[in-house]
Amino acid sequence: MTEEDLVKKCKQGNGKAQEQLYKCYADRLYRLACRYIRSDADAEDVLMTAFTKIFRGLDNFTYQGAGSTEGWMHRIVVNESLMWLRRRHNFNLTESLDASIPEPDLHAFSEQEAEDVYQLITQLPTGYRTVFNLFVVEGYNHAEIAAMLEITESTSRSQLFKAKALLKKMLTQEGYHYGT
Repeated sequence: MTEEDLVKKCKQGNGKAQEQLYKCYADRLYRLACRYIRSDADAEDVLMTAFTKIFRGLDNFTYQGAGSTEGWMHRIVVNESLMWLRRRHNFNLTESLDASIPEPDLHAFSEQEAEDVYQLITQLPTGYRTVFNLFVVEGYNHAEIAAMLEITESTSRSQLFKAKALLKKMLTQEGYHYGT
């Protein structure tokens, strides 16, 4: 069954199609939630809430070709993860840094094993990890992150700067050496 057919059947309330949609995407979307939420149980809760919203929102979803369904669900899981974090974490607690301080270059990280880097990212404090994921992984800019997390752009920059610096320190402690 094609992705488009699966979406059509889900919109019609077909339970088997909904189960297939869940089975097809749940693992990837769960891992996405885990990038933001440390606890496995909380990430599962976020995923279940997201799927509830996905199934309720399918009537408003317009299939736009291969990958559009996953992209749409991806945004829902990210938004649900951020809502969960906002309820439990005050992102304004981290002080701002002077905007003139340059951000460290992360290009050297691309050579590291993805799993090692992922494990270190999960150890970052919540604010650092969230901004890092939104900026580096999801590709949002500081203005968008500030709006999503209800913080200032300078706080977003500060948390990203500190996340990168801490990640570099953690990598060095793990024996990785890179660049200058």
